[in-house]
Amino acid sequence: MATLSMVSGPVATSSLPLSTRRRASSVSFPGPKKGGIGHGGLRIECIRIGGVEIPNHKRVEYSLQYIHGIGRNRSRQILLDLSFDNKVTKDLSEEEVITLRKEVTKYMIEGDLKRFNRVAIERMKEIRCYKGIRHKLGLPVRGQRTKNNCRTLKGKRASVAKKKSASSSEE
Repeated sequence: MATLSMVSGPVATSSLPLSTRRRASSVSFPGPKKGGIGHGGLRIECIRIGGVEIPNHKRVEYSLQYIHGIGRNRSRQILLDLSFDNKVTKDLSEEEVITLRKEVTKYMIEGDLKRFNRVAIERMKEIRCYKGIRHKLGLPVRGQRTKNNCRTLKGKRASVAKKKSASSSEE
């Protein structure tokens, strides 16, 4: 700042108007305009299919994947069965949305699928099969190695105290 004032010549700060003496950080912005959220300016609508609000601004194939139990292949299969174009979700007509909902209800999704999987795991634990034992112990079920990996299932590493050497125990 001192080098700038020497180049342009000395200027007394009291002679400057108040607007130029303000700090750069005290910049004021205009307040919110009318018509914002809650005033009818912003209108958000989501399509609800299978108990899940799917995004509006994505193609239907990808929007359907937000439903638990519908992946890439199943969403493509649904579109083929209904012979829909893969257009943006917000561009679907009311009739298309209704037929899409009917088609999705044919599959096991969301809560029913989660409940089915939980019951299957409980049954395996109950009959003490290999997979059930692995689930109960919190270890990988499908044959993965456990020496180096599977930290997600095993949890945080527990520190183990090192064994004392034979020379220190003799003393």
